Amino acid sequence: MDVDFRISSYCHHGGCVAVGSDADEILVRSSRVADGPVLRFTAEEWDAFVSGVRDGEFDRSVLQG
Repeated sequence: MDVDFRISSYCHHGGCVAVGSDADEILVRSSRVADGPVLRFTAEEWDAFVSGVRDGEFDRSVLQG
């Protein structure tokens, strides 16, 4: 897979989320395991996830009930 993955500039010790894209999908993997499994999302799925993050849907207080 020839995709340029990016990680946060705050990632200093590995084990971070790496995100890349190809022509059709957003790709997510662990920065520690470059040849490990990759999660694949459509642009619509990724946009819904990012909107949820921005809207606080994944805040710890919400997830803990």
